[in-house]
Amino acid sequence: MSQRTSITQHYHERTKYDEETIASKSQGLDWSKQPVPFKEYKLGKTIDLKPYLQEETTEVWWKRLSRLLLSSYGLTARIDTVGAPIYLRAAPSAGGLYPAEIYLVSRGTPLLPPGLYNYQAQTHSLVHFWEDDVWQSLQSGCFWHPVLQDTQLAIAVTAVFYRSAWRYQDRAYRRIFLDTGHLLGNLELAGAINDFRPHLIGGFNDEVVNNLLYLDAEIEGIISLIGLADLLDVRQNLSRGLTALPSAIQTDYSAISDGQLLAYYHKATAINSNPPKLELPSFIEDKYNFPFCLKVPTISAPIDWEGKLEKLKQTIFQRRSTRAYNGENLTLDELKALLDFTYQPQHYIDQELDGAPDYFALHLIETFIAVSGVEGLESGCYYYAPKSQELRQIRFKNFRRQLHFLCLGQDLGRDAAAVVFHTADLQAAIAQYGDRVYRYLHMDAGHLGQRLNLAAIRQGLGVSGIAGFFDDRVNEVLGIPVDEAAIYITTLGRPR
Repeated sequence: MSQRTSITQHYHERTKYDEETIASKSQGLDWSKQPVPFKEYKLGKTIDLKPYLQEETTEVWWKRLSRLLLSSYGLTARIDTVGAPIYLRAAPSAGGLYPAEIYLVSRGTPLLPPGLYNYQAQTHSLVHFWEDDVWQSLQSGCFWHPVLQDTQLAIAVTAVFYRSAWRYQDRAYRRIFLDTGHLLGNLELAGAINDFRPHLIGGFNDEVVNNLLYLDAEIEGIISLIGLADLLDVRQNLSRGLTALPSAIQTDYSAISDGQLLAYYHKATAINSNPPKLELPSFIEDKYNFPFCLKVPTISAPIDWEGKLEKLKQTIFQRRSTRAYNGENLTLDELKALLDFTYQPQHYIDQELDGAPDYFALHLIETFIAVSGVEGLESGCYYYAPKSQELRQIRFKNFRRQLHFLCLGQDLGRDAAAVVFHTADLQAAIAQYGDRVYRYLHMDAGHLGQRLNLAAIRQGLGVSGIAGFFDDRVNEVLGIPVDEAAIYITTLGRPR
């Protein structure tokens, strides 16, 4: 059956929440089928990474790799329950379901023989489950991306789809990529701390890479690849190449039943042959520049992460999603500092952070902030212009009641001092990157969200991401066109 809209637009509309259909889309959870968020390998050589966390270890390279993995996706807390304990990780995940898996691909070094490794977060170890040389196959699967020419390691992030779909059904696809974005945000910052430079690769042949990692593509799929350059090896300080490639746009598809949409859509966004040439605009302007709107400069003193980024290390492990706010105001300086760290990485070069970290299609992401309680800032909705570094007021009203409703009645939306929205013009994004752009948008929004998380925790503030919301009500509150798709929400306030 021929459709006018692309499969991406179809998926986005089908997985929207609204007050009339959300009850029919929700269902009771079958706790007997609750997924385990850890993968096991029956065979393979195990490398214990815990000894390399000790300060006195002389194995510097192993220490750096061990801390990179722990800071990106390792366990940070254990909560005992009447049943199985709940483990929290460095990167937040919707519902604590942790659909992502991390694999290392080694080209072959004196310390890490060639082959495939799975990161076992529960034991902080690597399982070397495939020992043959696979690097050339990886390069081929990534269309000979220049980053892989000189690097010795790559990280593959996959998703075990059922872990998230068990609770969130077809809408889980959105959350999977937001969760991956959180992980990539950690990887970027932990890389700087440990002298690695992650180079994102979002354009690859899905089938080739799935086969390379020996994945059952019906259960688990490749989400993102990262070329991991060692900053202490001058030969690996290389050109970056494109982080994202376009896919085809599918407009011809049959009726897809509920429960099957996620799997169908993931396959539809795959790249299985050489992608078309990508042409990016040479200059991107900030949007929503009304001539008479209030404009508030957001230039701020950078957040101090202290010598050797010691406070950043601590913050990554201390981060928790806030469960309740006390309703008190933030200061304008606090909000400015949050925006500065999240969107102005060039201000942190002096602290030895990357001044231009990788994203996939960041120029397509727009940021709006609904302000309910920020001292020195009138209540209302603001557009954040990252290039001009200013907030532009587009609506004049306190939206606490509407925010409470559109966040599915969560008190976080009502009691937050400010609510950050990431959106994208979906039709324009598809025209540029094809249906695969939905992956890129959600990973980039999650990446930004994780930087907001860490900046807020460092300042002693509360922060919590929300991926479940009444989509169309977001557009109504912000006063933006229906083509602007809501991607992610981050709430900010003072924790109760």
